Amino acid sequence: MATLKVPVTQHDHIRGPVNAPVTLVEYGDYECPYCGLAHPIVNAVRERFPRQLRVVFRHFPLSQAHPHAEAAAETAEFAGAHGRFWEMHDGIYENQDQLGLPLLFALAGTFGLSESDLRNALASGEYAPKVRADFLGGVRSGVNGTPLMARATTERMSSTSSSRPSICGSSAGRRCNGGPACRTGAPRQAALLI
Repeated sequence: MATLKVPVTQHDHIRGPVNAPVTLVEYGDYECPYCGLAHPIVNAVRERFPRQLRVVFRHFPLSQAHPHAEAAAETAEFAGAHGRFWEMHDGIYENQDQLGLPLLFALAGTFGLSESDLRNALASGEYAPKVRADFLGGVRSGVNGTPLMARATTERMSSTSSSRPSICGSSAGRRCNGGPACRTGAPRQAALLI
């Protein structure tokens, strides 16, 4: 069992009621195909349990395998600074097959954000420290692939082995580690590690 080292705080991106009895923390990569597959499942679970569940997203870009992951994460942070994190988050995952700077700039425009401000933020690395902090928190907690999802409690946040059933009911419970299978898009199911 791995214990997540970084507790949920007001600096996290949180969707759902503050007093929800269950918090799901996801470490994700916007270019990871398994994160893309997990995204609608997480949303469906959240919609099914709107008062019982809150979802926290933390960045874990596997940049060596996913060349657009870092820019996507920084773009989501840019949007978050303007109160549009979740819209950008959903927009990136819903258009993952087109991920690249043109998509990120188009989404910024769709959400009423300045493309030139986004360009400047990406060029200067303005939001890179937040993305890096999320990533390093994941590394400290033993995250080594995406998506990793863990249930947070008031006592501690923990994840268990992937032998538990996934959201889809499979015991496969695999994550992307940036290896060859990830790049080939081999079918896998995202695990909900509780």
